[in-house]
Amino acid sequence: MTSSHLPGKRATTREHILDSAYALACVGGLEALSIGTLAASVGMSKSGVFAHFGSREELQLAVLKTGGKRFIAKVLLPALEQPGGLPRLRAIVANWFDWIRRYRSGCVLLSASSEYDGREGALREAVQAQQAGWRGELEKAIAQAVRAGDLRADTDASQLAFEIHALMLALHHDGGLFGHDEARRHAAEAFERLWRSWQP
Repeated sequence: MTSSHLPGKRATTREHILDSAYALACVGGLEALSIGTLAASVGMSKSGVFAHFGSREELQLAVLKTGGKRFIAKVLLPALEQPGGLPRLRAIVANWFDWIRRYRSGCVLLSASSEYDGREGALREAVQAQQAGWRGELEKAIAQAVRAGDLRADTDASQLAFEIHALMLALHHDGGLFGHDEARRHAAEAFERLWRSWQP
């Protein structure tokens, strides 16, 4: 293989390692990740994995970033095909429901929020920035719904985004403990009441 092919091979190997690391983190959280465990999972030496991630923290940050990208790709981007307004908000929620079903045994983004909410350092900062960015996307979609006349002119976007997020956390929680279908039914009913409470 010529040297011109090495960067592409390196990127492919890194993506393969990240896929495995993401799967492990979905089960045990980011704190459960280690270079050794991951090396065994992908059939590489510790030094081979370390060459792609200079430290455990760098690996954890990369997995968190991967989770964020996948969440946006599955939840937000398809919803953008809907008209700005309540249809788009509903699509975001519906896609988020599907995300929770897919990761009902463990979500990296949710577990990271719990793992690092009381800590200091790069991981907490990354989780905080990621969550703030997503809350910002929700507020943007809410503002579009206000402009479209689907929500009241005095709608507090920050408050409504908080309420949407709170219901999703309840769905995550109950879905894992009591069964996703029942939890989804309760969440869907709660969202209908939530939309009505903010409509003109």
